[in-house]
Amino acid sequence: MANARDQRESILLAGVRERFETSTDFTIGIEEEYQLLDPATLALTSRFEDVVAAADPVFRERLAGELIASEVEYRTVKHDTFASAARDLVRGRLATIALAERLGVAVGISGVHPFSQWPDQRIIDTPHYRLVEEELGYVAWTNNTWSLHLHCGVRGADRAVAVSSAMRSVLPELLALSANSAIFWGRPTRLHSTRTQVFAKSFPRCGVPDAFSGWDEYAAFVELLERTDSIQESTQIWWSVRPHHSFGTLEVRICDGQAEMGDALAVGALALACIAQFCRDHDAGRALPAHPGRLIEENMWRAIRQGLTGRMIDFARGRERPTVQALDELLAWTAPVHDELGLTPFLRQVPVMLSSGNGAQRQLRRLEELGDVRAVHAEWVERTRASAEEVLNELEVVAA
Repeated sequence: MANARDQRESILLAGVRERFETSTDFTIGIEEEYQLLDPATLALTSRFEDVVAAADPVFRERLAGELIASEVEYRTVKHDTFASAARDLVRGRLATIALAERLGVAVGISGVHPFSQWPDQRIIDTPHYRLVEEELGYVAWTNNTWSLHLHCGVRGADRAVAVSSAMRSVLPELLALSANSAIFWGRPTRLHSTRTQVFAKSFPRCGVPDAFSGWDEYAAFVELLERTDSIQESTQIWWSVRPHHSFGTLEVRICDGQAEMGDALAVGALALACIAQFCRDHDAGRALPAHPGRLIEENMWRAIRQGLTGRMIDFARGRERPTVQALDELLAWTAPVHDELGLTPFLRQVPVMLSSGNGAQRQLRRLEELGDVRAVHAEWVERTRASAEEVLNELEVVAA
C-alpha cells in the first residue's frame, strides 16, 4: 500500500504547468553575481549582510544572496524587451557598486576569484543556504563562483520543455563565448572556465540534463525527486538550463560572469536569440535537437578547457570545426529573430569577442604581460565599473 508521502500531491509542481501555459514569450530577466572585495587587497570580504542592510527598501528587493557572504546578486525585474532589461542590468550594476563603495567595499566580476580561497569564506545564514550547506557540505563550501543567468518567458509547458531540451545542444557554445575564469588559487588553471568545473562537475543535479519528451516526463522526474526526499525545493535542480517553476521561464545558467558590460549583454542576447529561434522552429514543425548528453558533454569539456581557442564537434556532420566558426553559425542560424527582438545592437559585440578574445583569453594575456594575479584582477574590478558606465552612455544616446 502506498504511504502518505506517495499519495500526496506534488508541492513543487503546484500551479507550475499553468504558469507556463499563461507565460508570455520572450519576456526577459537577467541576474548578475558580484564579488565583494577588500579595496586594498582585492581579496574577497564577507560583507553581504552589510551591503543589503544599507540598501534602501526598493533597491534591496533587487539584491539577493548567493551562498557565500562575499557575493551578492542583482536581479532585474521582468521586462518586455531585451533593451529594457539591459538598461536595468547596467543601472543595477552601477547602483550596487555605488552602494558597496559607500561601505568601503569594492566590486568585481570574474567566473572565479583569482586568488581568494574557499576556506576563508562564510556561508550566508538563510533557510535556503542552511539547507544547501547541510545537504552538500564540502561541495557547497568550495563553490566560490560567479555567473550570469538569463530568464526568458516561453508560453506552453510542453513547448518550454522541448525548447529547454534543445538548448542543451548550444550550451557549450554559450559557455565558450562567456568563459572568464582562467585563473584560480593564484595560478592559471589551463581551463578557460574553471567556474564550470568547480560548480557543474561538483553539485548534484547540475550540468547538462537529460532531454525530456514533454512536460509529463519532466514533471514525473520532479515528482520522483520530491517523493523520495531528494529535493525539498525546485531550485535544488541546478541544471545549466532549466524550467523555472516560479516564473514560467527558461533559465540559462551556463555562463561565467562578465566584467565587461558589453560582453555580458552580448552573451545574454545570444542566449535569448537561441531560445527564440528554437521556439520559431518548434512552431514551424521543425524537429528540435535532443542530442544525447554524452555528445554534449564532449563539447562542454572543450568549452571548459579551451573556450574560444579550441574546436567543437558538429553533431549534424560528425566532424570538428573551430569554436569561433560554431558561434558564427549560431549567429547566422538565429539571424531571423535578431531585429525582431531588438538584439542586433547587443549582438554586434559577439564578433568582436570572437576576433579579440573573451574574458579568459584577456586574463591570460594580461597575466603574461603583468606577471601579477592581483594586478590582473585590479583591471577586472576597474572594468566592472567603467564598462558599465560606457554602455549606459551608449544606451542613453540610443534611447534619446
